[in-house]
Amino acid sequence: MTLRPVGILGGMGPEATILLQRKLVAAVPATDDQDHIPLLIDMNPQVPSRVSHLLEGVGEDPGPTLAAMARRLEDAGALALAMPCNTAHHYAKAITDSVEIPLLSVVELTADHAAGTLGSGGCVGMLASPAVRHTQLFETALHRRGLSVVWSACDEKMLAAIRKIKTDGPCNEGRETLRVASKELVAAGADLQLVACSEFSLIADSVAAEVNAIDTIDLLVQAIVEFSHAGQV
Repeated sequence: MTLRPVGILGGMGPEATILLQRKLVAAVPATDDQDHIPLLIDMNPQVPSRVSHLLEGVGEDPGPTLAAMARRLEDAGALALAMPCNTAHHYAKAITDSVEIPLLSVVELTADHAAGTLGSGGCVGMLASPAVRHTQLFETALHRRGLSVVWSACDEKMLAAIRKIKTDGPCNEGRETLRVASKELVAAGADLQLVACSEFSLIADSVAAEVNAIDTIDLLVQAIVEFSHAGQV
């Protein structure tokens, strides 16, 4: 059995990359080590801040660093790339322009899932970084599929929660912020909520009760497994 190796652009943040690994292990019904997905991981927490670059207009452009990571992974034998950071997908073109292998895009995977779940006319609620909102990263893909988008009004609290989770890991403050935002999206008419920040993925179980929600990391895990297994001989 041959499984195709996937390269992971990681470190944004480190816990989210580890979460992706754990979910990939759990997603495979393995009976031996060889059943698991071969991963090449560039765990690089030194990628310049996406929030500083996008929201504050300061700091180094993360694109060239991400492109260099992608080339290293391709040179090491990866046949596709994946990145468990939603905001960093703003720089996807810098990545794909630098390599010959595909990027399994969280944005496109999520938009396809939302369209398949809701159909045209559905309303998607975003639980994500204000940087994702600022760039309209998901809106562009969702609008193309006939879906509308609503956001929480608590940008400052959401950003503070993300920074708190980066510092302290999953915490009650972050959980409460996510729960309140999720309830706000329910009131705004969201038919489906997207946990679209890898820090929030660490506390994805804190969305409001009985909400139809999907974590974008889970969709990425599914795509990685499908890609890798497609190479079986």
